[in-house]
Amino acid sequence: MIAAVIVVPAVQLARASLGQYSITGLYQGAVGARNYVRLVQQEALPAVVANTVVWVVTVVGVTLLLSLGLAQFLAKEFPGRALVRWALIVPWAASLIMTSKLFVWIYDYYFGILNHALLSLGVLDRPVDWLGDDRTVMGAMIAVGVFVSLPFTTYVLLAGLQSIPADVYEAARVDGASPWRVYRSVTVPLLRPALLVATALNIIYVFNSFPIVWTLNDRNPGFGHDTMITYMYKIAFKSALRDVGLAAALGVVNVLVTLAAVLVYLRAVRWREQDA
Repeated sequence: MIAAVIVVPAVQLARASLGQYSITGLYQGAVGARNYVRLVQQEALPAVVANTVVWVVTVVGVTLLLSLGLAQFLAKEFPGRALVRWALIVPWAASLIMTSKLFVWIYDYYFGILNHALLSLGVLDRPVDWLGDDRTVMGAMIAVGVFVSLPFTTYVLLAGLQSIPADVYEAARVDGASPWRVYRSVTVPLLRPALLVATALNIIYVFNSFPIVWTLNDRNPGFGHDTMITYMYKIAFKSALRDVGLAAALGVVNVLVTLAAVLVYLRAVRWREQDA
């Protein structure tokens, strides 16, 4: 099963990255590392890499901050807590394509509810083309990325909070620690394993998030707002290049980036275990 799902596709991807293909996808022979050299020479690559870094760092960072607050809130007793917890699952359970398409309608220049609400409140004096203006496209995509990442991250951190023994808090209060001191010296250190898991999994998830970027950015020409995942797809199937070998080379790079994130996560977990 592992060989069929992981090993074979990985070998085929590596093989494709070393080959040349016609515009119809027919294999035309090996070219060695030429596809990787050509990849580095692509004019759009620096902008795509920069977009990917901004996309991943911002979505993961904002998601962690908001999820930490939500997890603290959901850990407390209040009327309707179960309903709120169930409602939080909806963005995570829904199809990413469906959610992204919903936000396309929300962001619509003419009929979108966002422009209508901001105009009604006097925040804007004219509609904004959220998905067509270079100044707002990335921010609009980041907002959707955070929205769909919040549920999973919040539940990971909530599980971490609930695993902290209550007597630890009680001992800290008996010693006269202030609420901020308790949070800084008790909650954060004991929550660190959950934060580590949430960070590592979110980096992998957001880096490989194709539906959000593609759906919100598909009407814009060129590669100005693409991440490495959508750039790879466009090279293979949508651009004038239609270059399978070049796209496969970028695919190998993407796999290596993901593996690097996994290795950092595993090393950090090992360090935490040794430290404990």
